[in-house]
Amino acid sequence: MILEHPMQFKRDQYLDYMLFNEIERPMFVELFGPLIGLEQEWKAQGATPDELNLTAFDWDYVPFMDCGANAFFYGRITEPKILEETSKYILEVDLLGRVTKLCKGTSTLPLPQSYPVKNMEDWLRIKHIFEYNKSRIDIEKIKQAKKYRSKGYVIVANIFGSFDTLRMLMGEEECCLAYYTQPELVQDIMETITEMTLQVFQRTLDLIPIDQLQTHEDMAGKSGPMVGPKQIEEYFKPYYSRIWDLFSSHGTQIFQMDSDGNINPVLDALLGCGINSFYPMEPAAGMDIVKVRKQYGQKLSMAGGIDKHILRETKEHIQKELEYKMQPSMQQGGMIFGLDHRIPNGTPLENYRYYVDLGREILGLPPRTQKSRGWQRMAFCDAAII
Repeated sequence: MILEHPMQFKRDQYLDYMLFNEIERPMFVELFGPLIGLEQEWKAQGATPDELNLTAFDWDYVPFMDCGANAFFYGRITEPKILEETSKYILEVDLLGRVTKLCKGTSTLPLPQSYPVKNMEDWLRIKHIFEYNKSRIDIEKIKQAKKYRSKGYVIVANIFGSFDTLRMLMGEEECCLAYYTQPELVQDIMETITEMTLQVFQRTLDLIPIDQLQTHEDMAGKSGPMVGPKQIEEYFKPYYSRIWDLFSSHGTQIFQMDSDGNINPVLDALLGCGINSFYPMEPAAGMDIVKVRKQYGQKLSMAGGIDKHILRETKEHIQKELEYKMQPSMQQGGMIFGLDHRIPNGTPLENYRYYVDLGREILGLPPRTQKSRGWQRMAFCDAAII
């Protein structure tokens, strides 16, 4: 069934908006939805069913569809299996052979406790699942994507993140060290995913136009990025630039990166790789969308940027945050307004209602109807690596 949504931005509207072309009105979205436990809190505060599933808030929505090509790993190292399950956690082996731990009731993502690659020998053992084979391209999915593109869906392609791939294989500490201690290993990993990605999309782009290229990095924390401009120039850029050259030559206009944390010190370097769109722009880590817009103008678009922690403070704090972030200079396109990540536990329902209503008022949007609108999480980058 083709999605029709009253607050939907279709393909052409979305592209015009993100590329600073024709701007019909600002976009106001919920990017990720609530953290575990918030639903129970809101139930106790009298939330309606439509408020619990967020359909009462009339969020804008962009329909995305994957292009039908797999540029992540293909296959598995081991068969996933649960090692231990208690009332507090699940310990299991994932398809990469990592032991992971998921804490029940507090987390949606399992945290790796071990990693498959420590050296070149380990990498060569699993390298085959990162290499090209023709089964990575699903012709039937491509046909379906072409159909939906004609109905207004944005067609996207997802690729490995440069840092994220190393982190997935080695863990954060070891992959940061590997740039210095095992550069040949890092180089071989990057060359492998580059060649695989190029082969996948050289074929796919001949079959379907792709509107947006997406990558997941999460390479930064509150104190800053885990790599600097030197590593980006040496290891990210050869990969991203070759991929982006291919996509942009076929008409793709948006190259979007997902990274939490403070990426200010490496924004210039990332722009030099071809990336021109970022989210979720986390204020608690020092990302200020107003300052970024003043510095870079229309060189990049953004999504998110509103401090999720403000929702647990007073209405006066919420008003100050929205009036600053949603000022007129930020309403000229290329900025999808929304929280910088999931709605945190401890957010009073009344504060969330106020946030939505005030935001709509500032942006000149009509009052919400409080009727079910079929809300869906606005997932730009469905990352395959955590």
